[in-house]
This record gives sequence, structure tokens and C-alpha cells, in this order.
Amino acid sequence: MGYSQTSEPIRLGRDCAAVMVPQGDEVTLPAGQVGYITQALGGSFTVYVDGNLFRIRGADADALGKEPPAPLELAEGADDVEVEKLVWQQLRTCFDPEIPINIVELGLVYDCDLERIEDGRRKVSVRMTLTAPGCGMGDILVDDVRTKLEAIPTVAEADVDLVFDPPWTQSMMSEAARLETGML
Repeated sequence: MGYSQTSEPIRLGRDCAAVMVPQGDEVTLPAGQVGYITQALGGSFTVYVDGNLFRIRGADADALGKEPPAPLELAEGADDVEVEKLVWQQLRTCFDPEIPINIVELGLVYDCDLERIEDGRRKVSVRMTLTAPGCGMGDILVDDVRTKLEAIPTVAEADVDLVFDPPWTQSMMSEAARLETGML
């Protein structure tokens, strides 16, 4: 499932923007800072530094000595089915920084619609929730979903609506996700 949990040591090669997990506060980690990559999933990294977890975007992979994710490609004249397939692939690259399972397998995506707007471009509308309503990472996760969907060629806009009705329960997780977390 693209699951990668490590404890790979790192030293930041430059100052790097990061988000504290789970508080959601934006901070800058200084060049030379030492820590460990605990999760490298979906093109972003969760690092452990001085007793705290931080999420670092894939665009800042170079600060960790890593390669940034490759840009998305879509065949010329791709139809809605192909674009929707890429939308779901992208949603599967979005992870809660504390849980090494993507938001689709966690059951956090309630629905996803694709519509055509002017000039053959598309708009994606997603309704999703969080595992806990008070999660400080909610805005960060929503922004991650929006950014990854808007990186798809022909997608002009991604509207991500965070909802808490119905509330998320563990029964919404895929069987594979329940197996992986030991929640079966």
C-alpha cells in the first residue's frame, strides 16, 4: 500500500518550512537540524525532531537530501474516466501524518465529483472528514488534498469540503486498513 515507516536519520541542508503534528502550527526548522524521517508517504515526509513530529512537503524534499516528487502527466485528450482515475490515485497519496494509511483507505473521503468547466478544464469536488473533529492537522490535510488535485493536468480547481456528518468511525476503514492497524 505504499507504506513506508522508517527511522532514517537526516540533517537539514537548509532552513525548511514544516508543520507541527498534530497541532498544525507552521514553523521553520533550521539548517543543520538533526532528526529522523518516520514516514515518507504520498510525496511528503514526517520527521521526528527534538521530541516532536513535523510534516515536510515534498516540494522541500531537497532540504532532507531527497528528490521532490515528479510532476503528474496525463495523456493528451484524456477523458473524464482517465482524469477521475488520476484523481483517486492522488487522493491515495494523501496521508494523515500520524497514521501511515492514506485517506481513501481510512474512509475519510465521502465522495468525489468531477465536472467540466470552460475550456475543457475540470473542477473536482471532494467531501471528506477527519478521524477526530478537533484534529489540528485538518486544514493541512485539506490543503494537501487541494494541492495534489490541482496538480493534475486539466484540473483548474479543487473544492475540498470538510464535513463531520456523518462522523467518522473505524468501520469506514477498508479491510486492508483495519488489518494494517490491527483494528479487525
